[in-house]
Amino acid sequence: MGQSKPFRATALIVEDDPMQRDMICLLLEESEVDVIECESAEAAELVLERAADSLVLMMTDVQLAGNMDGVELAHIARKYNPEMGVIVTSGKPLHQELPDGVKFWTKPWVPLDVIREAERMVYARTHGEGPRAGS
Repeated sequence: MGQSKPFRATALIVEDDPMQRDMICLLLEESEVDVIECESAEAAELVLERAADSLVLMMTDVQLAGNMDGVELAHIARKYNPEMGVIVTSGKPLHQELPDGVKFWTKPWVPLDVIREAERMVYARTHGEGPRAGS
C-alpha cells in the first residue's frame, strides 16, 4: 500500500520589483511553502490557468508590469480558485473594488504577516475551510 505525501502548500507571488519579490519568496520558502514567482499579471494568469487548484495563497501588488493590474488579477484568481487566499498590496490608497474575501494590505506591511497568512491558508486548506473575509 502506498503512503500518501504530506500536503505541501504553494503560493503565487506577483510582484514586478525583484527585491520585494525575492524577500516575500524567501519568507515563504523558509516557512516550507513552495513559491511560484511572476513579475506580471499576464504571467500569473497563465499559472492560474494551469495550477490554481494547487495554490493556497496569491499575493500581488496593485501596480505591475504589463497591461493588467493586481486588482484585475485578484478577480481572475477568484474565478479560478474561490478558496485560495488572495492578498493585494499597495503603497497607495485603493480605489477599485476587490472580490469578496480578498484582503488589502497597505505597504509597508510586516513580513511576519505574510508567514501568518500563509499558515492560515494552509490550515484552512487542510481543514476544509474557505478564506476569511476582512483584514
